[in-house]
Amino acid sequence: MELYYPILLDGATGTQLQKHGYSGDVCAEKWILEHPVILQNIQKEYIEAGSQVVYAPTFGANRIKLGENGIHDQTEEYNKRLVAISREIAGDKAFVAGDISPTGKFLRPLGDKQFEELVDIYTEQAKALEEAGVDLFAIETMMTVSDARAAILAVRSVSEKPILVTFTCDENGKTLMGSDILAVMTIMQHMDIQAFGMNCSVGPGEMLQQLKRLHPYAEVPLIAKPNAGFPEIVDGQTVYNCPPEEFTAEIEQMLGNGVGIFGGCCGSDASHIEALNAKVSKGAFVPPAPEAEGKLICATEKVMFALPPDLEIGQPVPCDQTLEEYLEDLDDQQTVIAPCMKDESELTYFEDCQFMIDRPLVLQTDSADLLEKALRLYQGRALYQGNLSAAQLVPLARKYGVLF
Repeated sequence: MELYYPILLDGATGTQLQKHGYSGDVCAEKWILEHPVILQNIQKEYIEAGSQVVYAPTFGANRIKLGENGIHDQTEEYNKRLVAISREIAGDKAFVAGDISPTGKFLRPLGDKQFEELVDIYTEQAKALEEAGVDLFAIETMMTVSDARAAILAVRSVSEKPILVTFTCDENGKTLMGSDILAVMTIMQHMDIQAFGMNCSVGPGEMLQQLKRLHPYAEVPLIAKPNAGFPEIVDGQTVYNCPPEEFTAEIEQMLGNGVGIFGGCCGSDASHIEALNAKVSKGAFVPPAPEAEGKLICATEKVMFALPPDLEIGQPVPCDQTLEEYLEDLDDQQTVIAPCMKDESELTYFEDCQFMIDRPLVLQTDSADLLEKALRLYQGRALYQGNLSAAQLVPLARKYGVLF
């Protein structure tokens, strides 16, 4: 599937289901399977309003979320049946995206999961979505880098179809875990995805401010799928008070700041999509032209870095310490963290202590296998220095974003 910008996604699913009788007594996925026509009518309205892509209702259809709702060993069945509902109504009028959501689980030491467990959870769902025939994948409402990275790697293990990634953040650009959305994009956009942006959380005005921050560094088209304003409680009901004309007021600026994909999240309906369609069709998408293009940028989960001027690319950083030794001796004068990784015995410590890394990470090893294992575990974007060939490094750069 080729992506031609601008692209119009759909609007809200959850809040629309609530308007049509969904009370939350059971998980949305189960309720939709029991009331498929309601979901189809909602998506039909979006398509008629101009949506070129509708999200299959598979948001919470991973093993963890289904299990929390008492649904066990049915991940494949649920995903395939849910995709079929959207596929039937979309026909040849719209593409269907496989929707992937957070697991809600955290890596050690903050939680009890190891990264490969997350990858396995997402691979199960991604495989079912691919077999169900989705046209692309939407990894959305992400709150942690680990969930998003695991989902991307899972999708790429079963499919070469386009991947859209959106995070949810507050008006200051901070995720639930305190990660900065700019650092998050720095990591994500180098992992073979086709677009990056934000959904949920805030209204279009607040989202525009963060999109402007992303634009100078974006190397992929940006996505804007905001809520219809901030939710308010009126007579015990959640209300979104952003009408279509206000919802679309920032479209021209968004188009000029690299946004190529538009949609609506909580509180939006077909009227918002229709208004988006009218505005977007009259505007001109300006592709990202990053000011930082050609510069080596790396990031931890929370901070992005331009590499220190004293770091000469291609030259090993003098050091023969492991990461554990490195962190024990670290002082404020060191501009990078550059451990030498010699064998797999170091990976467990690396996985558990990576969140202590607060400056650019330079991985040094002569083993391509060890480097890849470290890159999978690292929830950031790292630099490599060593003797591995370009032929060995290029696939790792495409998959994990490693700089060399």
